[in-house]
Amino acid sequence: MKKRSYLPLMMAPLLMAGACTSTTTDTSTAETTEATNSDQKVITILHTNDMHGSYMPFKAVTDNATAQTGDPGRDTLINFSKEAEIGGYAYMASAIKKVREDKGAENVLLLDGGDTFGDDQLANLTKGEAMIRLMNTVNYDLMALGNHDFDYSLERTRELEGLANFPMRAANIQDNQTGQPIFGEPYIIKEKNGVKVAILPLGYRNTPKTGNPKNVEGLTFSIGQEVAQKYVPELRQKADIVVVLSHEGTAVDYKMAREVEGIDVIIGAHSHDIIEPRKKIGDTYVVQAMSDAAVLGDTELILEGKKLVEVKDNYHWLWHDEWQPDAEVEALVNELRKPHLAKLQEPVVESKDVIGRQYKSESPFDRLVGNLLNEGYNGQVAIMPGVGYGISFKPGPVTSEEVYKLLPHSSKIVTLNMTGAQLKQTLEQSATNLKPGNKLDVVGGLIQTAGIAYSLDFTKPVGQRISNVRIEDKPISDSQSYRVVTHSGLLTGLHNYKEIGKGQNIKRTEKPLTEFIIEKLKEKKTVSKPDNLGEVSITRK
Repeated sequence: MKKRSYLPLMMAPLLMAGACTSTTTDTSTAETTEATNSDQKVITILHTNDMHGSYMPFKAVTDNATAQTGDPGRDTLINFSKEAEIGGYAYMASAIKKVREDKGAENVLLLDGGDTFGDDQLANLTKGEAMIRLMNTVNYDLMALGNHDFDYSLERTRELEGLANFPMRAANIQDNQTGQPIFGEPYIIKEKNGVKVAILPLGYRNTPKTGNPKNVEGLTFSIGQEVAQKYVPELRQKADIVVVLSHEGTAVDYKMAREVEGIDVIIGAHSHDIIEPRKKIGDTYVVQAMSDAAVLGDTELILEGKKLVEVKDNYHWLWHDEWQPDAEVEALVNELRKPHLAKLQEPVVESKDVIGRQYKSESPFDRLVGNLLNEGYNGQVAIMPGVGYGISFKPGPVTSEEVYKLLPHSSKIVTLNMTGAQLKQTLEQSATNLKPGNKLDVVGGLIQTAGIAYSLDFTKPVGQRISNVRIEDKPISDSQSYRVVTHSGLLTGLHNYKEIGKGQNIKRTEKPLTEFIIEKLKEKKTVSKPDNLGEVSITRK
């Protein structure tokens, strides 16, 4: 087993919207303060986030390896530094066990930031149980509930919480029947190395807008920062260290660090960021460990007595040339896959290129899906939501489970008619989702389309950001009706797209989107990056 000597992700950090440079006192990892007190202690928090059911290794490439790497629309650009195998839960387990051996299990906490057990074919087949069983092998202390942790219904989330040997919580998600935070106490307090550490988990405030709203009926979602303001003073009285485990996204975490006094560390999720080196805003440190079980976050709290004096980050990149898989967990992976192997490994298509998803820019994979929908259903425009999970097709054979990593959900194909005015309003809503006046209103990524060309200029006023809209190489007419193909999720107001559900001649098919795409890819036998990329022109500054 090698210790960490990795080639790190290449990050080109930009000033995050909402960040306040006047209160940012440190943005680099300093050397640990020399001990001036004989009772200096170290507590290690290991953390994962946004695994999205990713339990298998994948090949990293230097641009678009996952949905949020290589995306020029991100606030921070992340690229892997080499092409190599990375990740997989057997490797994650090995890294967790090694850190516990090195630092003493009694000094280590293990946390997960949510969006954990879905978004994968085996996850669908087991309704999340596969990931929970894998996580049980390494004994998490707490998991925050992310927005996608309700994708199999609230009832199923309750069942999975019962199967887990660790608590799932979110202080800002209220169970309306009990009037209390979901699944029990709003926070936990753990004692490590003689120090009491309070952990306050926060879910995603806009969860009902990111999936089927029926899945979260009976729950109320509050803004995490407001709930933190309520509980942090209480936790400061009960514990020595206060940690917020947040699925609110980096920009909102920075805002919370600036505005809520008393938080020592925010361990983030949702935005798939790698905050390396750790960020310090005022007296609060912020960290996050990317996504897809490729990185294990390792945050050391350096204390003198019971006072926090420094935080160090040690991210463990799970490159396969540096780690060996844990034999017990690898055996469990094989056991979980065995009953479903024929489905998971079913050949679908040969990819000639890297075809991945982008979240805040034009997405090659979603353009491919849109093209197939227009061809199959005689559409002029295809619309897909902007979603931020998925692992790219790589050159070579593509299997069923690789398609499901990008299209995991059971939405049905829908056809309808929308006017030009409705289409333009939908595009304008996408701009608002990405750059609202209030950072708390950010939801979803760039809406993904095929067959409609347009320009988006974020430097222009709201209502004037969309221009030069063309369909079939002709300027769009506000009053003309256009044939649209989409999926059933977008009829529910997903990501605030209300105009789609107001369309005319809505026809709901019984055809699942993923099943249709797999059929069409099999017919093609080979697939390349779409030729019609470039339909969308974006000016960001």
